[in-house]
Amino acid sequence: MNKRFFLGAAVCVMTALSASAMAQSEPFRVGLILPMTGPFASTGRQIDAAVKLFVSQHGSTVAGRKVELLLRDDAGVPDTTKRLAQELVINDKVNVIAGFGLTPSALAAGPIATQSRTPAVIMAAATSSVVASSPFFVRTSYTLPQSAMTMADWAVKNKITKFVTLVSDYGPGIDAEKSFVEKVNASGGQVLAELRVPMRNPDFAPFLQKVRDVSPQALFVFVPSGPGAALMKQFTERGLNTAGIKLIGDGGITDDDLLNDMGDAALGVVTAFHYSAAHDSALNRKFVAEFGAANKGMRPNFMAVGGYDGMQVIYTALEKTKGLGQGQALIDAMKGLSFESPRGPITIDAQTRDIVQDVYIRKVERRDGQLYNVEIDKARAVKDPGK
Repeated sequence: MNKRFFLGAAVCVMTALSASAMAQSEPFRVGLILPMTGPFASTGRQIDAAVKLFVSQHGSTVAGRKVELLLRDDAGVPDTTKRLAQELVINDKVNVIAGFGLTPSALAAGPIATQSRTPAVIMAAATSSVVASSPFFVRTSYTLPQSAMTMADWAVKNKITKFVTLVSDYGPGIDAEKSFVEKVNASGGQVLAELRVPMRNPDFAPFLQKVRDVSPQALFVFVPSGPGAALMKQFTERGLNTAGIKLIGDGGITDDDLLNDMGDAALGVVTAFHYSAAHDSALNRKFVAEFGAANKGMRPNFMAVGGYDGMQVIYTALEKTKGLGQGQALIDAMKGLSFESPRGPITIDAQTRDIVQDVYIRKVERRDGQLYNVEIDKARAVKDPGK
């Protein structure tokens, strides 16, 4: 009886060791789903470049596992995101999926992550509710309430009390509008009008005319980073700047990737955001220099830092699990992580799996012939206000 028991136990141990060795011999696959084509291609380009930079700096082997990247282009179309997530999980047997340039894309992938128990690292999407929609989501980007409420708080404290909001009419825009309005009202300010612009083929002209007619002290804006340049141009062309209306907003409107192309129209614009290429730290100076060197002088933006830090979270979790972690074990290893990022100190909240980070007030200035978002104030360790 005892002999049989010990033989059975030995077989179980050997089987476990064999499974462990097999797991470690397999590559650790990360499926990146990004909009590499279409109107949001700059998002995909930035994240892809940052992920490749991280791997080149830190190596492609972690805890004995060879890390493989599988890049897929969803063109920002949620149905495509869902299909690609299924293919990556079922056919390619990835250990992690990551990327997600837009909120609808992340939401489309959520059920796949949940059903397959595959960790999904959100490197871009910023709607507050996304992470709560799947227990396998972890975020390394930011949330709109983090930036919008910080902007509202700073503006009212600086004697700006009458506002109009103008946002893109989809999840992140509505998040930004709601958070900004709530904070302004709670601080004794007043929102005179709330305007929402269609996502498809946005024409800002009629909305900016309404802003001029209402004549607030400041216009708070959230639009995806691509249309920000057009909005900035029309804001100046329609004379809102000379009418004494300040342009403030979420940092996407002065996206580092596009800022120099905006010209003098961007000078003086104040935004709240979690990253600027001008952030004054040794780690960020190294990040900006090496990112530019690897990408023909391209300047990293907030999407890049979300991708870069997303890889840090994945690598650290794999290291903590000694190369064996997958599914829930990897998610558990990601919870509570804290480290210094090119943006400053960040933490993955152990309860919410969302990011906690400093949010900076920045003003566009010209330095050495280029435009930069120069940090002039900050709020420390900002959680998503809804959590």
